[in-house]
Amino acid sequence: MWRAVASNALTLFIVLFVLVAGIIAWGQRSYVAPGPLAQTICFKVGKGATMSAVSAALQQQGAVSDARVMRIGAEYTGKSGLLKFGSYLVAPRSSMQDVVALLTTSGQSTCGQDVNLRIGVAGAEVVLRAYDASVDGYAEVAKFDPAVGPVPQAYIDAATDADLRWRVTLAEGVTSWQVVETLKAADFLSGDLKAVPLEGALAPGSYEVEKGFDRKALVDEMQADQAATLAELWAKRADGLPYASPEEAMIMASIVEKETGVASERAKVASVFLNRLAQGMRLQTDPTVIYGVTKGQGVLGRGLRVSELKKETPWNTYIIAGLPVTPICNPGRDAIEAALHPDATDYVYFVADGTGGHAFAANLADHNKNVAKYRALQATDGTATGTGN
Repeated sequence: MWRAVASNALTLFIVLFVLVAGIIAWGQRSYVAPGPLAQTICFKVGKGATMSAVSAALQQQGAVSDARVMRIGAEYTGKSGLLKFGSYLVAPRSSMQDVVALLTTSGQSTCGQDVNLRIGVAGAEVVLRAYDASVDGYAEVAKFDPAVGPVPQAYIDAATDADLRWRVTLAEGVTSWQVVETLKAADFLSGDLKAVPLEGALAPGSYEVEKGFDRKALVDEMQADQAATLAELWAKRADGLPYASPEEAMIMASIVEKETGVASERAKVASVFLNRLAQGMRLQTDPTVIYGVTKGQGVLGRGLRVSELKKETPWNTYIIAGLPVTPICNPGRDAIEAALHPDATDYVYFVADGTGGHAFAANLADHNKNVAKYRALQATDGTATGTGN
Protein backbone atom coordinates (compact mmCIF):
# COMPACT_ATOMS: atom_id res chain seq x y z
CA MET A 1 0.00 0.00 0.00
CA TRP A 2 2.71 2.46 0.99
CA ARG A 3 4.63 1.58 -2.14
CA ALA A 4 1.60 2.54 -4.24
CA VAL A 5 1.14 5.78 -2.32
CA ALA A 6 4.80 6.67 -2.85
CA SER A 7 4.58 5.82 -6.52
CA ASN A 8 1.49 8.01 -6.96
CA ALA A 9 3.11 10.85 -5.04
CA LEU A 10 6.21 10.68 -7.23
CA THR A 11 4.05 10.69 -10.33
CA LEU A 12 2.13 13.72 -9.03
CA PHE A 13 5.40 15.52 -8.23
CA ILE A 14 6.70 14.90 -11.73
CA VAL A 15 3.46 16.12 -13.25
CA LEU A 16 3.53 19.25 -11.10
CA PHE A 17 7.19 19.85 -11.93
CA VAL A 18 6.50 19.58 -15.65
CA LEU A 19 3.49 21.85 -15.27
CA VAL A 20 5.44 24.51 -13.36
CA ALA A 21 8.32 24.31 -15.83
CA GLY A 22 5.86 24.76 -18.65
CA ILE A 23 4.27 27.79 -16.98
CA ILE A 24 7.70 29.36 -16.44
CA ALA A 25 8.68 28.73 -20.05
CA TRP A 26 5.38 30.20 -21.22
CA GLY A 27 5.90 33.25 -19.02
CA GLN A 28 9.41 33.79 -20.34
CA ARG A 29 8.21 33.59 -23.94
CA SER A 30 5.31 35.91 -23.22
CA TYR A 31 7.59 38.45 -21.55
CA VAL A 32 9.80 38.90 -24.63
CA ALA A 33 7.18 38.26 -27.34
CA PRO A 34 5.62 41.14 -29.33
CA GLY A 35 2.72 42.65 -27.42
CA PRO A 36 -0.93 43.15 -28.41
CA LEU A 37 -0.85 46.96 -28.75
CA ALA A 38 -2.16 48.00 -32.17
CA GLN A 39 -1.66 51.78 -31.94
CA THR A 40 0.83 54.00 -30.13
CA ILE A 41 -0.29 55.22 -26.70
CA CYS A 42 1.03 57.82 -24.28
CA PHE A 43 1.30 56.14 -20.88
CA LYS A 44 1.74 58.11 -17.64
CA VAL A 45 3.73 56.76 -14.68
CA GLY A 46 2.67 58.69 -11.59
CA LYS A 47 4.79 59.63 -8.60
CA GLY A 48 5.15 56.64 -6.28
CA ALA A 49 3.55 54.22 -8.75
CA THR A 50 4.15 50.50 -8.25
CA MET A 51 4.94 47.94 -10.93
CA SER A 52 1.80 46.04 -9.96
CA ALA A 53 -0.45 49.04 -10.58
CA VAL A 54 1.39 50.05 -13.75
CA SER A 55 1.23 46.56 -15.28
CA ALA A 56 -2.49 46.35 -14.49
CA ALA A 57 -3.11 49.73 -16.15
CA LEU A 58 -1.12 48.69 -19.21
CA GLN A 59 -3.14 45.50 -19.54
CA GLN A 60 -6.35 47.51 -19.27
CA GLN A 61 -5.16 49.78 -22.11
CA GLY A 62 -4.26 46.77 -24.25
CA ALA A 63 -0.51 47.35 -24.15
CA VAL A 64 0.40 44.05 -22.46
CA SER A 65 -1.30 40.68 -22.52
CA ASP A 66 -0.82 39.67 -18.89
CA ALA A 67 -0.12 42.05 -16.02
CA ARG A 68 1.11 39.24 -13.79
CA VAL A 69 3.76 38.16 -16.29
CA MET A 70 4.99 41.74 -16.65
CA ARG A 71 5.14 42.22 -12.88
CA ILE A 72 6.96 38.93 -12.29
CA GLY A 73 9.34 39.56 -15.20
CA ALA A 74 10.20 43.02 -13.86
CA GLU A 75 10.77 41.55 -10.41
CA TYR A 76 12.95 38.75 -11.78
CA THR A 77 15.13 41.19 -13.74
CA GLY A 78 15.54 43.55 -10.77
CA LYS A 79 13.59 46.43 -12.33
CA SER A 80 10.40 46.33 -10.30
CA GLY A 81 11.49 49.20 -8.03
CA LEU A 82 13.04 51.37 -10.76
CA LEU A 83 9.94 53.02 -12.24
CA LYS A 84 10.56 56.59 -13.43
CA PHE A 85 7.87 59.25 -13.17
CA GLY A 86 6.86 60.63 -16.54
CA SER A 87 4.82 60.15 -19.71
CA TYR A 88 6.08 57.56 -22.17
CA LEU A 89 5.26 56.74 -25.76
CA VAL A 90 4.60 53.00 -26.00
CA ALA A 91 5.01 51.75 -29.56
CA PRO A 92 2.76 49.13 -31.18
CA ARG A 93 3.74 45.50 -30.60
CA SER A 94 6.17 46.42 -27.79
CA SER A 95 7.05 43.40 -25.68
CA MET A 96 6.64 43.48 -21.91
CA GLN A 97 10.43 43.50 -21.70
CA ASP A 98 10.54 46.58 -23.96
CA VAL A 99 7.87 48.36 -21.92
CA VAL A 100 9.63 47.68 -18.60
CA ALA A 101 12.89 49.02 -20.05
CA LEU A 102 11.09 52.14 -21.32
CA LEU A 103 9.54 52.91 -17.94
CA THR A 104 12.63 52.24 -15.82
CA THR A 105 15.66 53.47 -17.76
CA SER A 106 15.91 57.14 -18.75
CA GLY A 107 13.24 58.99 -16.81
CA GLN A 108 12.85 61.33 -19.79
CA SER A 109 9.26 61.82 -20.90
CA THR A 110 8.61 60.91 -24.53
CA CYS A 111 5.03 62.18 -24.75
CA GLY A 112 2.49 64.30 -22.91
CA GLN A 113 3.32 67.86 -21.84
CA ASP A 114 6.22 69.28 -19.86
CA VAL A 115 7.50 72.61 -18.62
CA ASN A 116 11.20 73.38 -18.48
CA LEU A 117 12.59 76.48 -16.75
CA ARG A 118 15.89 77.02 -18.56
CA ILE A 119 18.41 79.22 -16.76
CA GLY A 120 21.07 80.35 -19.21
CA VAL A 121 23.99 82.73 -19.11
CA ALA A 122 22.19 85.34 -21.22
CA GLY A 123 18.78 84.96 -19.59
CA ALA A 124 16.02 82.57 -18.56
CA GLU A 125 12.91 81.19 -20.21
CA VAL A 126 10.00 78.93 -19.37
CA VAL A 127 9.24 76.52 -22.20
CA LEU A 128 5.99 74.54 -22.47
CA ARG A 129 6.14 71.56 -24.83
CA ALA A 130 3.63 68.94 -25.91
CA TYR A 131 4.05 65.70 -27.79
CA ASP A 132 2.98 66.02 -31.43
CA ALA A 133 2.12 62.69 -33.05
CA SER A 134 2.38 64.22 -36.53
CA VAL A 135 6.13 64.74 -36.11
CA ASP A 136 6.63 61.95 -33.58
CA GLY A 137 8.28 64.33 -31.14
CA TYR A 138 7.86 67.34 -28.88
CA ALA A 139 6.70 70.68 -30.23
CA GLU A 140 7.03 74.01 -28.44
CA VAL A 141 3.66 75.38 -27.36
CA ALA A 142 4.67 78.52 -25.45
CA LYS A 143 7.78 80.30 -24.20
CA PHE A 144 8.27 83.34 -21.97
CA ASP A 145 10.70 85.06 -19.61
CA PRO A 146 9.50 84.34 -16.04
CA ALA A 147 10.83 87.66 -14.76
CA VAL A 148 9.22 89.77 -17.46
CA GLY A 149 6.23 87.94 -18.91
CA PRO A 150 3.58 88.17 -20.15
CA VAL A 151 2.50 84.65 -19.26
CA PRO A 152 0.87 82.93 -22.29
CA GLN A 153 -2.64 81.57 -21.85
CA ALA A 154 -1.48 78.17 -23.09
CA TYR A 155 0.87 77.95 -20.10
CA ILE A 156 -1.86 79.05 -17.67
CA ASP A 157 -4.19 76.38 -19.03
CA ALA A 158 -1.53 73.64 -19.00
CA ALA A 159 -0.43 74.44 -15.43
CA THR A 160 -3.73 73.05 -14.10
CA ASP A 161 -2.99 69.62 -15.59
CA ALA A 162 -2.08 67.19 -12.81
CA ASP A 163 -0.04 65.13 -15.30
CA LEU A 164 2.15 68.07 -16.36
CA ARG A 165 5.84 67.41 -15.79
CA TRP A 166 8.10 70.16 -14.41
CA ARG A 167 11.84 70.59 -14.76
CA VAL A 168 14.51 73.21 -13.98
CA THR A 169 17.65 73.23 -16.13
CA LEU A 170 20.86 75.12 -15.36
CA ALA A 171 23.32 75.82 -18.16
CA GLU A 172 27.04 75.62 -17.50
CA GLY A 173 28.48 79.02 -16.66
CA VAL A 174 25.48 80.62 -14.96
CA THR A 175 26.13 82.53 -11.75
CA SER A 176 24.54 81.77 -8.39
CA TRP A 177 22.80 85.15 -8.39
CA GLN A 178 21.23 84.39 -11.77
CA VAL A 179 19.96 81.06 -10.47
CA VAL A 180 18.45 82.51 -7.30
CA GLU A 181 16.76 85.45 -9.03
CA THR A 182 15.27 83.16 -11.67
CA LEU A 183 13.99 80.65 -9.12
CA LYS A 184 12.35 83.49 -7.19
CA ALA A 185 10.44 84.47 -10.34
CA ALA A 186 9.27 80.90 -11.09
CA ASP A 187 5.56 80.79 -10.26
CA PHE A 188 5.45 76.99 -9.96
CA LEU A 189 7.94 76.91 -7.07
CA SER A 190 7.35 77.83 -3.43
CA GLY A 191 9.29 78.98 -0.38
CA ASP A 192 11.89 81.68 0.20
CA LEU A 193 15.51 81.99 -0.81
CA LYS A 194 17.18 84.30 1.66
CA ALA A 195 20.80 83.95 0.56
CA VAL A 196 22.75 83.52 -2.64
CA PRO A 197 24.90 80.37 -2.51
CA LEU A 198 28.64 80.67 -2.94
CA GLU A 199 29.72 81.05 -6.54
CA GLY A 200 30.55 77.69 -8.05
CA ALA A 201 28.49 75.76 -5.50
CA LEU A 202 25.60 74.85 -7.83
CA ALA A 203 25.73 71.96 -10.27
CA PRO A 204 24.54 72.70 -13.81
CA GLY A 205 22.11 70.10 -15.06
CA SER A 206 18.45 69.18 -15.27
CA TYR A 207 16.35 68.82 -12.11
CA GLU A 208 12.97 67.10 -11.96
CA VAL A 209 10.55 68.93 -9.65
CA GLU A 210 6.87 68.95 -8.77
CA LYS A 211 4.56 71.93 -8.86
CA GLY A 212 4.98 73.77 -5.56
CA PHE A 213 8.47 72.33 -4.99
CA ASP A 214 10.44 74.24 -2.34
CA ARG A 215 13.04 76.59 -3.77
CA LYS A 216 15.52 76.06 -0.95
CA ALA A 217 15.22 72.28 -1.27
CA LEU A 218 16.02 72.61 -4.97
CA VAL A 219 19.06 74.80 -4.32
CA ASP A 220 20.20 72.35 -1.64
CA GLU A 221 19.99 69.56 -4.21
CA MET A 222 22.07 71.59 -6.67
CA GLN A 223 24.68 72.24 -3.98
CA ALA A 224 24.82 68.59 -2.95
CA ASP A 225 25.30 67.51 -6.56
CA GLN A 226 28.14 69.98 -7.13
CA ALA A 227 29.86 69.04 -3.88
CA ALA A 228 29.66 65.36 -4.81
CA THR A 229 31.05 66.02 -8.29
CA LEU A 230 33.96 68.06 -6.97
CA ALA A 231 34.79 65.48 -4.29
CA GLU A 232 34.71 62.65 -6.84
CA LEU A 233 36.91 64.41 -9.40
CA TRP A 234 39.29 65.89 -6.84
CA ALA A 235 40.03 62.40 -5.53
CA LYS A 236 41.06 61.33 -9.05
CA ARG A 237 42.98 64.51 -9.99
CA ALA A 238 46.23 64.42 -11.93
CA ASP A 239 49.52 64.61 -10.05
CA GLY A 240 51.51 67.82 -9.74
CA LEU A 241 48.69 70.34 -9.90
CA PRO A 242 49.28 73.65 -8.06
CA TYR A 243 45.90 73.81 -6.30
CA ALA A 244 46.06 74.06 -2.53
CA SER A 245 42.43 72.95 -2.17
CA PRO A 246 39.43 71.70 -4.14
CA GLU A 247 38.08 75.24 -3.96
CA GLU A 248 41.04 76.53 -5.98
CA ALA A 249 40.39 73.88 -8.60
CA MET A 250 36.79 75.09 -8.78
CA ILE A 251 38.02 78.65 -9.39
CA MET A 252 40.11 77.43 -12.31
CA ALA A 253 37.21 75.36 -13.64
CA SER A 254 34.96 78.43 -13.64
CA ILE A 255 37.52 80.36 -15.71
CA VAL A 256 37.82 77.50 -18.18
CA GLU A 257 34.02 77.35 -18.41
CA LYS A 258 33.80 81.02 -19.30
CA GLU A 259 36.72 81.03 -21.73
CA THR A 260 35.53 78.37 -24.16
CA GLY A 261 32.30 76.75 -25.24
CA VAL A 262 34.17 74.08 -27.22
CA ALA A 263 34.28 70.89 -25.20
CA SER A 264 37.44 69.58 -26.86
CA GLU A 265 39.33 72.76 -25.90
CA ARG A 266 38.67 72.80 -22.17
CA ALA A 267 41.71 70.79 -21.09
CA LYS A 268 43.91 72.80 -23.44
CA VAL A 269 42.61 76.12 -22.07
CA ALA A 270 43.24 74.83 -18.54
CA SER A 271 46.81 74.03 -19.54
CA VAL A 272 47.34 77.62 -20.71
CA PHE A 273 46.38 79.09 -17.35
CA LEU A 274 48.31 76.50 -15.37
CA ASN A 275 51.39 77.17 -17.53
CA ARG A 276 51.02 80.87 -16.80
CA LEU A 277 50.85 80.19 -13.07
CA ALA A 278 53.93 77.99 -13.29
CA GLN A 279 55.84 80.74 -15.11
CA GLY A 280 54.76 83.46 -12.71
CA MET A 281 52.59 85.17 -15.33
CA ARG A 282 49.28 86.80 -14.52
CA LEU A 283 46.25 84.96 -15.83
CA GLN A 284 44.96 88.04 -17.69
CA THR A 285 41.55 86.63 -18.53
CA ASP A 286 38.67 88.96 -19.40
CA PRO A 287 35.84 86.92 -17.78
CA THR A 288 37.40 87.48 -14.35
CA VAL A 289 37.50 91.24 -14.95
CA ILE A 290 33.86 91.16 -16.04
CA TYR A 291 32.91 89.33 -12.85
CA GLY A 292 34.64 92.06 -10.85
CA VAL A 293 32.40 94.59 -12.60
CA THR A 294 29.08 92.72 -12.41
CA LYS A 295 29.64 90.51 -9.33
CA GLY A 296 27.75 87.91 -11.32
CA GLN A 297 24.56 89.98 -11.24
CA GLY A 298 23.59 89.84 -14.89
CA VAL A 299 25.42 90.13 -18.19
CA LEU A 300 27.77 93.05 -18.87
CA GLY A 301 26.36 93.46 -22.39
CA ARG A 302 29.29 95.46 -23.74
CA GLY A 303 33.03 95.35 -24.12
CA LEU A 304 35.34 96.05 -21.21
CA ARG A 305 36.55 99.60 -20.77
CA VAL A 306 40.24 100.41 -20.33
CA SER A 307 39.42 101.83 -16.90
CA GLU A 308 37.87 98.51 -15.89
CA LEU A 309 40.90 96.56 -17.05
CA LYS A 310 43.06 98.81 -14.87
CA LYS A 311 40.78 98.81 -11.82
CA GLU A 312 41.92 96.52 -9.04
CA THR A 313 39.29 94.08 -7.80
CA PRO A 314 39.73 90.66 -6.16
CA TRP A 315 38.88 89.18 -9.59
CA ASN A 316 40.92 91.36 -11.97
CA THR A 317 43.61 88.92 -13.09
CA TYR A 318 45.30 91.65 -15.14
CA ILE A 319 46.19 93.29 -11.82
CA ILE A 320 46.35 90.53 -9.20
CA ALA A 321 48.71 87.58 -9.24
CA GLY A 322 47.40 84.03 -9.17
CA LEU A 323 43.77 82.98 -9.02
CA PRO A 324 40.87 85.32 -8.26
CA VAL A 325 39.33 85.12 -4.82
CA THR A 326 36.26 83.06 -5.83
CA PRO A 327 34.90 81.20 -8.84
CA ILE A 328 33.26 83.44 -11.44
CA CYS A 329 30.38 81.09 -12.32
CA ASN A 330 29.04 77.60 -11.71
CA PRO A 331 31.12 75.32 -13.94
CA GLY A 332 29.91 71.99 -15.27
CA ARG A 333 31.48 68.61 -14.69
CA ASP A 334 33.54 68.73 -17.90
CA ALA A 335 35.16 72.05 -16.97
CA ILE A 336 36.03 70.72 -13.50
CA GLU A 337 37.47 67.61 -15.12
CA ALA A 338 39.58 69.80 -17.42
CA ALA A 339 40.93 71.84 -14.51
CA LEU A 340 41.93 68.62 -12.73
CA HIS A 341 43.22 66.82 -15.84
CA PRO A 342 44.70 69.54 -18.09
CA ASP A 343 46.45 68.70 -21.34
CA ALA A 344 50.24 68.62 -21.26
CA THR A 345 51.19 71.60 -23.45
CA ASP A 346 53.61 74.51 -23.52
CA TYR A 347 50.91 76.97 -24.57
CA VAL A 348 50.62 80.27 -22.72
CA TYR A 349 48.48 82.23 -25.21
CA PHE A 350 45.28 81.72 -27.18
CA VAL A 351 43.00 83.81 -29.36
CA ALA A 352 39.73 83.22 -31.20
CA ASP A 353 40.16 81.57 -34.58
CA GLY A 354 36.89 82.78 -36.10
CA THR A 355 35.15 79.40 -36.00
CA GLY A 356 34.09 79.48 -32.35
CA GLY A 357 37.32 77.85 -31.24
CA HIS A 358 40.78 79.19 -30.49
CA ALA A 359 44.32 79.20 -31.86
CA PHE A 360 46.99 78.43 -29.26
CA ALA A 361 50.61 79.53 -29.06
CA ALA A 362 53.65 78.86 -26.89
CA ASN A 363 55.32 82.21 -27.50
CA LEU A 364 54.35 85.82 -28.10
CA ALA A 365 55.53 85.89 -31.71
CA ASP A 366 53.25 83.02 -32.73
CA HIS A 367 50.44 84.49 -30.67
CA ASN A 368 50.75 87.82 -32.49
CA LYS A 369 50.49 85.98 -35.82
CA ASN A 370 47.30 84.26 -34.63
CA VAL A 371 45.91 87.62 -33.49
CA ALA A 372 46.68 89.15 -36.88
CA LYS A 373 44.84 86.30 -38.65
CA TYR A 374 41.82 86.77 -36.43
CA ARG A 375 41.71 90.53 -36.99
CA ALA A 376 42.03 90.05 -40.74
CA LEU A 377 39.11 87.65 -40.66
CA GLN A 378 37.06 90.16 -38.68
CA ALA A 379 37.87 92.86 -41.20
CA THR A 380 36.94 90.58 -44.11
CA ASP A 381 33.55 89.28 -43.11
CA GLY A 382 32.85 90.39 -39.55
CA THR A 383 31.76 86.89 -38.58
CA ALA A 384 34.57 85.98 -36.23
CA THR A 385 33.46 85.23 -32.70
CA GLY A 386 35.06 84.52 -29.36
CA THR A 387 37.85 86.08 -27.32
CA GLY A 388 41.42 85.24 -26.55
CA ASN A 389 44.20 85.89 -24.08
